Amino acid sequence: MRLPAIISISKSGVRSAIRYRPGRFKIEMGKKTTLSDSMTETEFDNGYWYAAELKEFAVKVGIPSANRLRKDELEKALKHFIRTGESKTLAQRGLTKSGVRDVDKGLSLHLPVVNYTSNKETKEFIEREAAKLEPGFKRAPGTRYLLNRWREAQLAGGKPITYQDLVKQAIELNKTKHGPLRIEHARYINFISDFMAAYKKAPREEAVKAWEELKAMDAPKTYESWAKARKAGKPGGSFQNRNS
Repeated sequence: MRLPAIISISKSGVRSAIRYRPGRFKIEMGKKTTLSDSMTETEFDNGYWYAAELKEFAVKVGIPSANRLRKDELEKALKHFIRTGESKTLAQRGLTKSGVRDVDKGLSLHLPVVNYTSNKETKEFIEREAAKLEPGFKRAPGTRYLLNRWREAQLAGGKPITYQDLVKQAIELNKTKHGPLRIEHARYINFISDFMAAYKKAPREEAVKAWEELKAMDAPKTYESWAKARKAGKPGGSFQNRNS
């Protein structure tokens, strides 16, 4: 039976293909868990992978622009590869930047967002301008991440935005965000949020300890999985309910 091909596109736009062979690429992780092109999607989801390991594996299997992808983008591309055998970058944002950085032009409200830099100067500018429009403005936890994803979505959709738009969106997110931050692919953040919501009096160190236990388990990396294991007397079962 003819095996599916992995299609990749070089920087020059030249398409190339290599024949996909299960088990051809793999990266060892500890004694039991292996990142491999022969693994199932469930095995991928039940494992925990550091960004450097995902990036190394993505490069080996031919994911375009792998070194420029965030961890969530790497996970999405690799899950697509595991399902289909196709090496493809699914990121919607622009992965290459050229020209003068916006921050070097001098940030102002009417400056178009073209070459955004996520540094201290840019972050302080947005918060400072937001405080002028909304006295007492204080950025809510998690809203910076949401603002970055909003910015990327606007630009990827071809919608021009200015730094004034970013400031207004920052204010809007502060008003509309309620409860723990929920982020696709950000399993650590989601777990900590869910854990702290369930154990409101627990110190954060307990949540991190529970997360480390879950990371070592062959199970989905969710609070629900950890709670189920705890109930069954597996790792995490000794945790004391601090809400009582």
